[in-house]
Amino acid sequence: MRITKEYDERKNEILNAAEKLFDGKGYEKCTINDILKEVGIAKGTFYYYFKSKEEVVDAIVSRYKEVVVSRAEKILKNDNINPEEKLMHVFMAMRIKEEVNSDILDDMHKTENALLHQKALNQIVTAMAPILVKVIEEGIEKKVWSCRYPLQYMQIFLAASLTLTDEGIFELDADSQMKVLAALISTLEKMLDVPEDSFMKLFMQNLG
Repeated sequence: MRITKEYDERKNEILNAAEKLFDGKGYEKCTINDILKEVGIAKGTFYYYFKSKEEVVDAIVSRYKEVVVSRAEKILKNDNINPEEKLMHVFMAMRIKEEVNSDILDDMHKTENALLHQKALNQIVTAMAPILVKVIEEGIEKKVWSCRYPLQYMQIFLAASLTLTDEGIFELDADSQMKVLAALISTLEKMLDVPEDSFMKLFMQNLG
């Protein structure tokens, strides 16, 4: 048990140092030697935990993903809310700025950190789509909505919404942001074959 704890502590120490360096220097400019100096470890120690700098990025992104997945799974198990509310709450669970280093999240948007951003998008879509499918299937079972391609529609919706609402990719004014949000909600309504504006009020309540 003690060995496992020490392993996890040292691994997190390396990840924390890497996050700090990626924030300050950018992913591309940061080297493994920079991480070694920041943590105060030998190269052999680093390679005991990680095979490459890219593997460090994967681990950092996984920490973000775990925050989102943990929150979403709690919502999924909540039997006190209906499928519509559950769906909205799961989408809102992806807002992780309060739980993780906001500087790192902002840094993902820099051109030199495109890989970090791409990996984050990939991991979130891959992890969250199956969770959303369970909500969709619950709604289908309760005859709240219908959906012909639950997994594929959720993958499309996640990829579109995470990209189009990302201020680091698209610089939109407030009016344009609201129009994109309205279009995304309309798209979701069509995917689930529910009446127009069924989700808008619920979305706005959750955004507050």
